[in-house]
Amino acid sequence: MPTLLLVRHGRSTANTAGILAGWTPGVDLDDTGRSQAAALVDRLTGVPLAQVVSSPLERCRQTLAPLVEARPELGGPTVDERFGECHYGDWTGRPLSELALDPLWRTVQDHASAAVFPGGESLRALSHRTVAAAREWDEKIAAEHGPEAVWAVCTHGDVVKAVVADALGMHLDHFQRINVEPCSVTAIRYTPQRPFVLRMGDTGDLASLRPRPAHGPTASGDAVIGGDTGDTGTP
Repeated sequence: MPTLLLVRHGRSTANTAGILAGWTPGVDLDDTGRSQAAALVDRLTGVPLAQVVSSPLERCRQTLAPLVEARPELGGPTVDERFGECHYGDWTGRPLSELALDPLWRTVQDHASAAVFPGGESLRALSHRTVAAAREWDEKIAAEHGPEAVWAVCTHGDVVKAVVADALGMHLDHFQRINVEPCSVTAIRYTPQRPFVLRMGDTGDLASLRPRPAHGPTASGDAVIGGDTGDTGTP
């Protein structure tokens, strides 16, 4: 099956201000975020991409812009609202330091499956829509580009964590154990038997995510007993 690259957007002005941006319009990448987006192009050198998909929010589209410019054959990202940020409702636009004093904060931290943002959505709903989108897109990419294809989604921290929790078979209540930094890449390969989490929150070189040969360790859907050899085949 294809390999999904979940890219968290680069650092934004809201990140540096300590504000929960949510769906607030006009939240852009800061200078560091723009540098991270530019560096993503080199980090993905040698990794073929069949498709790029984006959250509709500006910070995600800005993160993908240098990559799309470097690879005009991609034709730009396809926007899918299901990969958009959590709808935080009344929490949107407020300082994180202030939100940490709200009783709901502890629920979000310790019992995420019970967390419902006032005027917004629940973390359960976030998980359901994003996992469904990831799996549906993966099937579509496989049908159109073959089982060795690689595709990327630029999205948000809580989205990445929710999709990873599902791939790991982890209860949503534990998804705060997962950390993904700005412009990090998390790689998941779905198979009929199970998903394989190949990278998590990686901010370094990604060349080994080139498609593996047919005899690679996840080709059959079985895990390698004793550990993977790391053989990525020839580019």
